[in-house]
Amino acid sequence: MMTVFDRSAVHDPSWPTQVDIYDTTLRDGSQLEGISLTVDDKLRIAEQLDRLGVAFIEGGWPGANPKDDEFFERAKTELDLSTSTFVAFGSTRRAKGKVDSDQTLTNLVAAGTEVVCIVGKCWDYHVTEALKTSLDEGVAMVADSVEYLVAQGKRVFFDAEHFFDGFKRNPEFSLRVVEAAAMAGAEAVVLCDTNGGSLPPDVEAAVGAVVDHVDCQVGIHLHNDTGCGVANALAAVRAGATQVQGTINGYGERVGNCDLVPIMANLELKMGIQCLPEGRLVNLTSVAHHVAELVNFSVDPQQPYVGSTAFAHKAGLHTSALSRASDAYEHVDPEAVGNGTRVLVSEMAGRSTLEMKAEALGIELDGKTVGDVIDTLKKLEHEGYHFEAADASLELLMRGAAGWEQPFFRLESFSVDTDHRSGTNARLWNDVAVDVETSATVKVWVDDTRHLAVGEGNGPVNALDAALRNALDDIYPALDRIILTDFKVRVLDTGKGTGAITRVLLDSTDGSREWTTIGVSENIIEASWQALVDSLVYGLLHAAD
Repeated sequence: MMTVFDRSAVHDPSWPTQVDIYDTTLRDGSQLEGISLTVDDKLRIAEQLDRLGVAFIEGGWPGANPKDDEFFERAKTELDLSTSTFVAFGSTRRAKGKVDSDQTLTNLVAAGTEVVCIVGKCWDYHVTEALKTSLDEGVAMVADSVEYLVAQGKRVFFDAEHFFDGFKRNPEFSLRVVEAAAMAGAEAVVLCDTNGGSLPPDVEAAVGAVVDHVDCQVGIHLHNDTGCGVANALAAVRAGATQVQGTINGYGERVGNCDLVPIMANLELKMGIQCLPEGRLVNLTSVAHHVAELVNFSVDPQQPYVGSTAFAHKAGLHTSALSRASDAYEHVDPEAVGNGTRVLVSEMAGRSTLEMKAEALGIELDGKTVGDVIDTLKKLEHEGYHFEAADASLELLMRGAAGWEQPFFRLESFSVDTDHRSGTNARLWNDVAVDVETSATVKVWVDDTRHLAVGEGNGPVNALDAALRNALDDIYPALDRIILTDFKVRVLDTGKGTGAITRVLLDSTDGSREWTTIGVSENIIEASWQALVDSLVYGLLHAAD
């Protein structure tokens, strides 16, 4: 269902009514340490960006490397963009060079995109010291390159590199460069905070000066080195910028580019400025998470609008108010960005929190039972449990309090045996094991039938998992779809050394849903067993959902 939002209610007439979103995740975003995109990754990300509805997708730098060359070639036949326009990126001609023999410009033309974006120097310091040429030649490099590309039938955006640093030192020269680009036919001049060191007042003043100086669209390209990337983007828009460049989830070199995710939500919901086609903002959360999966990163749980905790409520005072008015502690409707409200249950929970959680799960709890659950939660969290991180274990606890007894199996006993064999002397002070074999034996009852099974694994948890599955697989085929995806251990009372209480969190999935379970004990194997059993029981409970 499309979420309808009245932009006029929050829009200031002095602001633009529409802003183009230019995504550079595939180029600038991939410069973040730890990101290495395949061509297939880039194609899938581009599809997600088009689904979101950004105006422009920067594909990369044709001719820079074989991967970008392959991407641009495959994009011609494999990318069917319905909303977004594909962009090739490059630079101006070389100092004292000729446009018609410049390889970068030739590659841009050959890329076959309707729009190209070229970067050029706007800081006099870089022109004289990095390029080792005159300021006049620096201006000519920009003007000649734009003019040439326009003559080749291209729509041209000009990225004014280091604009804000240059504007502070020599505003006359910086304005001269962007003016030359505009006069040569650039459709937009994009002011780049390449070092990411600017603050909102500086950005707003500089953008306003350029808007008054050139007769073309003014854009903004920001980095987040001061943590002001999003704020700087909004300041630029207030000053008249109508194109914002950035990346999904803020990926980019050093601390990243400005994050388009909150920028798009803020423009639409807080400033009433359209930046996506109608009805596309609801895709924001799923696209942010999908792109994160493709780059093999996790979305920050606290990321504005799309994080898992963006609309999560823990304090009893908050949840009590939410139960009466859904907008009492939420600044926007979570569904507007494709997210949802979450109620976190912890030792801080009040009655309204438990009641809302139970209602969401379809569990009936009377007044006395609610009180009992609260008391149990406080006791268990004092012992080291952390149920807001383990929703699945919490659900099982609440069902148990309501009288439910898990019907799948009951434990008689389990044992674990680890065989550590001779070392290699690779570490002279502590022999490294040649081989470690771990086996587990599990005895469980299903109805009136006793099942004994043995499992082997690369550690006690893996062996216990194998043994329990060997005992139950024939009875519950759904277990084959349940996979343990992560295993986290935390020592809670470090002062007790190896005798400390440990907390184990297990992440699991059945391919369609994900869940987390918890166990706490002074014995790490016992804690692991608790989390393992909860994981499999929860998976079996919801196997038919």
